[in-house]
Amino acid sequence: MTRIGNANATACATLVDEWIRCGVRHAVVAPGSRSTPMALALAAREELALHVVHDERVAAFAALGLGLDGVPAVLLCTSGTAAVNFHPAVVEAGLSEVPMIVATADRPPELRGIGSPQTIDQLELYGRSVRWFCDAPLPDEADPSSWRPLAQRVFSTAETGPVHLNLPFREPLVGEADELPEPIGPPLPVPRGYVVNGPLDEASNRQRGVIVAGGRHGVAIADIEAFAVRTGWPVLASPESGCRSISNAVTTFDSLLRHRDFADAHAPEIVVRFGRAPASKVLSQWLVTAEVPVIQVGGPGVIDPERNVVLHCQMGELAALSGAGATPWMARWRHADESAEAAISAALEEAPLSEPGVARTVARAVPAGAELVVSSSMPVRDLEWFGGRAARAHANRGANGIDGVISTGLGRALAGCPTVVLVGDIAFVHDSNALVALRHRNVDLRIVVIDNGGGGIFSFLPQAASLTTDRFEQLFGTPHGTDIEAIAAAHGIGATTVDTVDGLVASVRAPGPSVTRVVTDRVENVQLHDLLHRAVASVQR
Repeated sequence: MTRIGNANATACATLVDEWIRCGVRHAVVAPGSRSTPMALALAAREELALHVVHDERVAAFAALGLGLDGVPAVLLCTSGTAAVNFHPAVVEAGLSEVPMIVATADRPPELRGIGSPQTIDQLELYGRSVRWFCDAPLPDEADPSSWRPLAQRVFSTAETGPVHLNLPFREPLVGEADELPEPIGPPLPVPRGYVVNGPLDEASNRQRGVIVAGGRHGVAIADIEAFAVRTGWPVLASPESGCRSISNAVTTFDSLLRHRDFADAHAPEIVVRFGRAPASKVLSQWLVTAEVPVIQVGGPGVIDPERNVVLHCQMGELAALSGAGATPWMARWRHADESAEAAISAALEEAPLSEPGVARTVARAVPAGAELVVSSSMPVRDLEWFGGRAARAHANRGANGIDGVISTGLGRALAGCPTVVLVGDIAFVHDSNALVALRHRNVDLRIVVIDNGGGGIFSFLPQAASLTTDRFEQLFGTPHGTDIEAIAAAHGIGATTVDTVDGLVASVRAPGPSVTRVVTDRVENVQLHDLLHRAVASVQR
């Protein structure tokens, strides 16, 4: 029995040692028994920052947040349904190409399929969301020389998304590590490459171009700016792109394109998109209506929601595009954007603190060196539409789920970044387990909650007008009556409600952990959005 315990300890110590040699610096552990050998191996290494997180779903999204730096964190849980709770974050990491090493402990083969407690079928548990699945051999039956190559393959493959390593262990689960196998050479990089469908020759002379910049594009922002300046094309930039502060950025494109005359007069001849599409449905519909070719550069996986991408290419191949030359194309976009920005600013200054106003204020108030994480529902849209040039954020837009927004922000804070999270009340309640032990983690996490008593984004859908108020509230508005401040207080976290811009700015700029609540009304919010879009349209006439 000691042999088995020592084999477990040695195998795990070897895997961890090799991951550290590859560059892993963070491990997120959800407590459990069957994962003991790996948990002890991770805890034994001072080079690793070990984060113990009670809730598996929170742990997984925290690991995703840590992986946004480009290096996978090790995510560990015990056997059974614990592994199932990782699934939403694994899906998001897979769609967004976020590195992640998912290590799930398991029962040995002889205990599977016979009703053993805390045992489920964990083979291929995450389906095609992972880049690779491996059901590792039992440590006491494996060749020790295979452990380092296994660790290297896991790390290298995780560069482009999550890898699932299933680790069966026999008891005893505690043992002493023997001498580790000798280190081997560095892991070989996984080739990435792009699919090129054809040459750019046919599109090279088109002048009226538009650049669309979204999240996870993987291209240097300076290179995008240089391309935009050379071509004289506007950059319709989402906050996730990091491109809103570049010289040719147009940030009010959603409101501009709602004005039919402007949209028709500025229809492009060609579109170059970096990364995924922005949140604006108006933008995507405009591109479909224009019936122009879209060239896709970078991005996680296949980015072609409107099925109008004619070419996938690398940055260097864009040199064939000549651009707008001496035409006033960029000047027209810039003038429209400046006018729209002034109209939005004036309208928001006259209104009480609102949901668009919160997004705009938070974007401007985030301190230098801090990061912003936003929900993929209305907060990311308000930030995109009304946040201005200061807006820069991360959003889990791979699956666009409500899951783990605070937990993703927790991951960024665990990486050492002061982090502001902007969420709605339902997303806050949904992920409130991220607050467990938060005050003991020594992290700077500042959570801003827009509390409109339900699902605000649904008020913009046709259901809001076609259903009775009672039916709409039952199925879509879903008011919950939860006391946001009381939840924070239950975890020993300071919370406050603010109703002014100055109060919100003060909260965002003060070190966390903290929760700041802003109360809004869903019906008034829809009316304000209409007012803002009308204000932009009025200055385009």
